[in-house]
Amino acid sequence: MKRIELFLVAVALWIVASCSVTDRPDNFFDVRSDVAIPCNVTGDSTLVIIRDYFPMIGNVESVKSEDFKIVNLSKCDMDTILAISTPSTRKISLLEVSGESGKGTIVMKNIVSKGKGAPALATVKSLNNGKVVLVKAENIPANYVVLWQNSPVDPSSIVRKGDGEFLVKIPSYAKEMEKSYIRIYSYNNVGCSNDILIPLLKGRVINDASLLGRDDYHTWMMYQIMIDRFWNGNPTNDWKIASKDVLPKVDYFGGDIAGIDQKLLDGYFDRLGMNTIWISPISCNPYTAWGLNKDPYTKFSGYHGYWPVTQTTIDPRFATEEELHKLITDVHNADKSIILDYVANHVHLESAVYREHPDWVTPAVTPDGRPNFELWDEFRLTTWFDKHIPTLDLEREEVNEPMTDSAMVWVEKFDFDGIRHDATKHIPEVFWRKLTGKMLSRLPEKRLFQIGETYGSPELISSYVKSGMLSCQFDFNLYDSFVGEVTSPKGSFVNLSNTISSSLNTYGYHNLMGIISGNHDRPRFVSLAGGDLIPGEDTKLAGWKRKIGVTDSTAFDKLIMLHTMNFTLPGIPCIYMGDEYGQPGGNDPDNRRQAQFEPRCAAEKRVVESVSFLAHRRAASMPLIYGDLYELYSDADLLIYMRIYMGEYVITALNKSERQVDKLIELPFGLEYQGNSKMVLQLDPLGSITIFSEDK
Repeated sequence: MKRIELFLVAVALWIVASCSVTDRPDNFFDVRSDVAIPCNVTGDSTLVIIRDYFPMIGNVESVKSEDFKIVNLSKCDMDTILAISTPSTRKISLLEVSGESGKGTIVMKNIVSKGKGAPALATVKSLNNGKVVLVKAENIPANYVVLWQNSPVDPSSIVRKGDGEFLVKIPSYAKEMEKSYIRIYSYNNVGCSNDILIPLLKGRVINDASLLGRDDYHTWMMYQIMIDRFWNGNPTNDWKIASKDVLPKVDYFGGDIAGIDQKLLDGYFDRLGMNTIWISPISCNPYTAWGLNKDPYTKFSGYHGYWPVTQTTIDPRFATEEELHKLITDVHNADKSIILDYVANHVHLESAVYREHPDWVTPAVTPDGRPNFELWDEFRLTTWFDKHIPTLDLEREEVNEPMTDSAMVWVEKFDFDGIRHDATKHIPEVFWRKLTGKMLSRLPEKRLFQIGETYGSPELISSYVKSGMLSCQFDFNLYDSFVGEVTSPKGSFVNLSNTISSSLNTYGYHNLMGIISGNHDRPRFVSLAGGDLIPGEDTKLAGWKRKIGVTDSTAFDKLIMLHTMNFTLPGIPCIYMGDEYGQPGGNDPDNRRQAQFEPRCAAEKRVVESVSFLAHRRAASMPLIYGDLYELYSDADLLIYMRIYMGEYVITALNKSERQVDKLIELPFGLEYQGNSKMVLQLDPLGSITIFSEDK
């Protein structure tokens, strides 16, 4: 053992022996190992709703801070406060909260002033059998905030070693919980560091990914299924509108829950390496045709599931209750998770809810007399998606109370692991708070995952990502940035780097945001990258008017690059069915072709093999699950970054140029590769590589 390592072990043992042991803090989220998401500070004053961070707090008795002036805006307690910055407010500060259920801390993170010279942290070693962690920082001096769960650790548990290194002793009381977390933040005058999240098992650092389970959402890799277009496992439930008014492309194909179960049991998801399944809505949809496309002329069936006629009954064209229970049981027996797509924003005109309560919907006309259809941003909480699917007025208690009860049926009656929420930004926050509150109170022993769909700025998207609302949302901005920079001749990975940085600073460096390869509302990536879709054209119309394929085969290399990024960044990688091969298509409905389960050419074979490699390696890699992210280099054509966890690291490099590139990089945090602090990366044209330190 090296002399320096012996010294570190000696110091660590001294800390363990000498630190005072404080009483275990009274913590709101001990039972389910949850931590309160930090509050982003973007101005001189910040509105904070305490129950968004501690939804089970009960009456909020006090909120204190050394850095902010606190103004109480609530009538009965201190649930809603205004935190006003002062000249001495630090980049990272804390709100100390007390309530009926105990005490906790909210991290206040200033995300505005981050710039060059801000600190960067990485965990480089665990010592004393996982009871002590060595952390290193780039760009010092820096100040540190360390929490166990939602409580600051005893200051005597943190020992600075100089040169940007410090040791953190895991509190002794952490062993009382099966799973918990150490959280570390750092800041200086320039800005905040990345955040560090260290998972613990009975108070000791987890170094082996096999010790993580399905309840560790950071391990999730999600596969999106549109049920009707996946696989027909039960032909006896097949049904079509079969009308001249409905073109075959938008009629039912026959896919069902039994088909998903068959592919599960056949090992399809095991071969891909995907451990979480997201299925489209299964509540009953109309048996009649609705909507209208004029060119070509067609109406539509409800094959997609987004026109609910009933809220709590299964569409018999998809499954019986027995078939659904069997699928969920088989998924869990395979050590996988499954979430359900749920539609809360609207109902169909044929629904019993609308027939019995026509006054429960928002106005179909705006206050200035315009039709209130598809006004996504101007009237986002009231606009209708179409004339046959009116939006519910979920601000009203008499509406949101029964509708949140309807959503609860799916997680109480069936053993789903969570919900994907459609049209999140079009639904008022009161609905999300009420639904999450019901989940926590009615199912106290069950941890449920909630992911939302919101198109908009990171600030809007993150406003729903709170402990008292949603677990996360999809990061569409990241996908759009990648597509734009890769498909445009003037595209630059510097812009992609900035988008990644914006996401991480807003959602956190250990976020659970869904990172997509595409979805059912987007044209297929390979057809965009392959030139079959023309920039700026109507990609829905294109899918109707011509056969969309992949003319330029380099699109498959770019798709591999997209998958490589998605599986190596923080978040939950999400594959839309077909993207594991590079299935082509325009926008809806052309992006909803029948699923395929075998590659049709050598290029598709390379894509699916890359996905399987990435998924299986990620499942076993602590750096790719809980690693700290550090960018190594970016320019117009190159993006290189690393994930590091306890000294193990994974380097990802993307090259969007059509030339081979050799790039010399220097490793940060005192790391080495084959005994050197520098390494040369060799990147093929349109190439992407991942280098695992354990393979060196």
